[in-house]
Amino acid sequence: MPGLPDQHEPVTLDTFLRGLWEENPVFVMLLGMCPVLAVTNSAINALAMGLASTFVLVASNSLVSLLRHYIPKQVRIATYIIIIATFVTMVDYAIQAISLDLYNALGAFIQLIVVNCMILGRAEAYASKQPLGATVVNGLGIGGGFTLALLSLGVVREVLGSGSLFGIALFGENFQPWVVMILPPGGFFVLGAWLLIFSAFRLRKQRQLDQEGVAQHDS
Repeated sequence: MPGLPDQHEPVTLDTFLRGLWEENPVFVMLLGMCPVLAVTNSAINALAMGLASTFVLVASNSLVSLLRHYIPKQVRIATYIIIIATFVTMVDYAIQAISLDLYNALGAFIQLIVVNCMILGRAEAYASKQPLGATVVNGLGIGGGFTLALLSLGVVREVLGSGSLFGIALFGENFQPWVVMILPPGGFFVLGAWLLIFSAFRLRKQRQLDQEGVAQHDS
């Protein structure tokens, strides 16, 4: 039985950049909040989770795109989950082999990538309708936006909460860390601040576009 109908989109730079700004999974769509708040107490944890999620997103969505004509519509969600789980298992074993400390720090959130709505959502809304090229480029953009968001939180929380960045001390012995920043409440504080900043930039850009449209109309 055929899969969902194709809706081909031309591959452009915007296909990639949308994931960083207009469709940022964290700052715009508010997806994947569990790892965003749980593993961003340090920059290295944030980077590792971002790269792991990006790999799973690109690899699983690429396979979904390749098989989109062969996956029956009635079982497509279950099929997507099986594909995603396969790549999550690969990432889980890879991180465990590379660094046990990092593996323990990320904890169950590696396995929980399987149910990350960002990845399943892109498989259903995009990869199942687009060819491989567009799917890979869009997946890299969405994964890059997710990694950028995690790093934005992880860097701030580690610098303020531990006085270090990627484990390297930045301040002298007299620095008093804001311990709350590496605790769960710190994740909410920093996320709220970044959402406010991101929304302010988006509103400012929208006002500029509106003003340009009015000026062109008047001329």
